[in-house]
Formats: sequence, C-alpha cells, structure tokens
Amino acid sequence: MSVEDNGINSGTKQTRYRFVMLALITMILTLSTADRATLSVAGVDMARELGFNPIHMGYLFSAFSWAYVAMQVPSGWVGDKFGSKGTIFWGIALWSIVTVAMGSVHFFSFAFALLLGLRFLLGVFESPVGPASGKVIAAWFPSTERGIAGSIFNSAQYLSLAVFTPLMGWLAYTFSWHYVYIVMGVLGIIMAALWYILFYVPTKHPKVNQAELDYIQAGGGIIDMDANIGSEAQTAETKKQGFKISDITQLFKSRMLVGIFIAQYCITAISWFYLSWFPIYLVKEKGFSILKAGFVASIPALAGCIGGILSGFVSDWILKKTGSVSLARKIPITIGFTLSALIVICNYVDSSQVVIALMSAAFFGKGFGNLGWTVVADTAPKKIVGITGGVFNSIGQASGIITPVVIGYILEVTGSFNGALVFVGAHGLVAILSYWIIVGKIQRFELESEVSKSFSENANV
Repeated sequence: MSVEDNGINSGTKQTRYRFVMLALITMILTLSTADRATLSVAGVDMARELGFNPIHMGYLFSAFSWAYVAMQVPSGWVGDKFGSKGTIFWGIALWSIVTVAMGSVHFFSFAFALLLGLRFLLGVFESPVGPASGKVIAAWFPSTERGIAGSIFNSAQYLSLAVFTPLMGWLAYTFSWHYVYIVMGVLGIIMAALWYILFYVPTKHPKVNQAELDYIQAGGGIIDMDANIGSEAQTAETKKQGFKISDITQLFKSRMLVGIFIAQYCITAISWFYLSWFPIYLVKEKGFSILKAGFVASIPALAGCIGGILSGFVSDWILKKTGSVSLARKIPITIGFTLSALIVICNYVDSSQVVIALMSAAFFGKGFGNLGWTVVADTAPKKIVGITGGVFNSIGQASGIITPVVIGYILEVTGSFNGALVFVGAHGLVAILSYWIIVGKIQRFELESEVSKSFSENANV
C-alpha cells in the first residue's frame, strides 16, 4: 500500500492546505530577503548623499548578519517554545517598523552609526524566519514532498530579487532612496496581518481533513508539532525535557550535520554577493544606471527562481526512483554548485550581455543546488527541529558577516570586482566537496536522550 492510499482508505479526498502554508512561508521569505537587500539598491544613491565609501558599505551589509547569526539559536528556541505563528508574526511586524525607520536616517548627523544599529535590529527581528519555516516544512510535509516544498521555499530568495529589485530600483530612481525603505516596511506590516490570520499548525487547522493529516504523518511529517503551545501539556513536557546545551553540542558530534553546516556557509556566501554587491557591481563595473541595474539584476534572479523550484521536483523524482535520500539531495547540489562557479568567467568577458548570461547560469545553478532547508527537515532531531534550524542558519549566515566586508576590502585595495568574483565562485566548489566527503548518508539524527527513550519504550514492550 502506498502512502497516497491514506486519503482513499478514509473514503475522503485529501485537502491540500499544506500548500497554503507553504505559500505563506515562501511569501515571508520573499519579503524578508527583499528587506535585507534594500541597502543594495538604495545604497548607491544613499552612499553618494551621505559620503559612504566601499568599506562603510561593507560594514553596513555585514551589520545585519552579526545580529542574524547571533540570534539564530535563540530564535530557534523561541520558535520551539512559543510556536511558529506568534514568533513569525512579531518578527515581521518589528522588522517592518525598523525598515521604515531606515528611510529617515538622513535627518541625523550620526547617520552611519544609526544605520548600523537599524541594520543590526533588522537581523534580530528577521532571525526567526528560517528556523520557524523549517519547522513548518517538517510539520506539514511528508518526506516524499519535502524536496519540492523546500525548493519552493528556497526559491523565495530569488523570486524576491526578481520582483522587488526592479520595484526598489524604480522607487529610488523616480522618487528617492528613502522610499525604498518606506514602501517595503508598509508591505511587511500587511504581510504580518496575513500570516496571523491564515497560519495554523496541522492538527489545529479548522479546514484540514483527516485524510491529509494521515498522509502527512505516514510520510514522516510531525503533524502535532506546536500543537500544545501554551497548554498545560506543553508546560509539563517542557519541565520534563527542558532545554539542554548538550542537545546543541551533540549536533556537532555528527559528521553528517557538520558537513551540512559547512556547505550551508558556502552556499549562503554566494547568496550574499547577490544580496549586497551585485547591483553595485552592475553600476560601478558595467556602467548601468540604478534603474537599469534594478531591472537587469532581476534576470539572474529569475533564473535562480526557476532553478530553485526545478531542483525540488528533480530531487523528489530521484528519491522515488532510488529510495535514497542521500542521492536525491546530493545530485542536484552537485550539479547546481558546479554551475554556480561560472561566475568567475565574468572576469574574462567584456560584453554586458554575456556577463548577464553567465550570472544567470550561475544563479540558476545556485538555486538548483540550494536544498539546505529540505536537508534540515530530513535530518534534524525531532525534539529540537527549530534549534537545529537555528544552528544551521546561524552558521550559514555567518558568511553574511564575512563576505560583504571581504568584498569591500577587495574593492578598496584593487578597485576591481575580479578578485571578488573568484572569492565568491570558490565557495560553490567547497560546498560540493563538503556534501560528498564529509556528510555521508543523509538521515534523521537522533539525540542521545531520544535513543535512550526509544530503548526504554521498546524494553517495556
């Protein structure tokens, strides 16, 4: 009997509300990615008006990641304790207020310091998105659909650049850089309201039927995740289990998870080039106007979005054909990040059209190989899915601290993006090596406490 028979056996056709939840977290990641990228578009005119040099800009890009990295594990714990719904709602509302505030920094003589602080707060309030969304995928999707779900979710970062970079470029060109922040902040407040109204955990959704719940659970979905948030049952369970630092340290005893974390650092480093310096690269190196750069930057982003969505279908198809989660995740990763290294060839061509084509191919590959959150849903210990997602995202986003600053210094010293593109392209090759040499078999990691509990239950039986 196949997993899909669940709906038939119950005599009821499955509902499909898991895809509504997927749409919500994808929209939120789209918005959060756009908000952290506002500086890359607004920064061209803002730097000119406020007198910022490349090193200033590097630190402004980096400030977001300092907070984002520091808050990943705490935000994962908050998500596990208070649930995804409230955690994400307050995150969106607060980071949207911060985004609006960035549009007014020019009124202050200490604009650079103020913007550093606001970028830091943006990182704090955006930090719950990754861990909480990882929980949503683990709760709402069976393993056979996690590749597609994870790739659609990951595609949001490319969709964000494709949709919002032209919009932000138009706002900066037509009005001023201040309106980039104001408009994006208002959109965030609207998104917070939509999330609060529409999101539910599987067992609490008023319209999902038992057939869909059975299908998800039979495929390994953790349908009761967050179901007891705020109840006496959750309080009792929290007191019984507690939060243990040893749970986090155990993650680093797993060679598989360490390899996944290293690869995610490299993958995110590539993302940060596109989120920070890419529009500036088009303006400074290729002579585009900010308006044209905004629209041109959307072309590689669209390619990345296509690659990101396609990889999920390919990954799940390989899983159904081979039954191997490892092959299903590693093959797209290998193909994708081999293509991402094409960015280096841009150093050896003069044609803007060829550069955009190479960037598009590289970004397609980056999207095609970016299955990180799917792998987290496959491997995270059930007890600490949110915290594991926080560790994973924290290590990945550490590249956001380093990459923009390194590129800023490369530009200041050499006056060229050539070294920057080599620096970025090399990360894709390291990610491939990490998955094949370090990770090994991809499977659910069990904490020592979970193994002991399972052993005790079996002994009692």
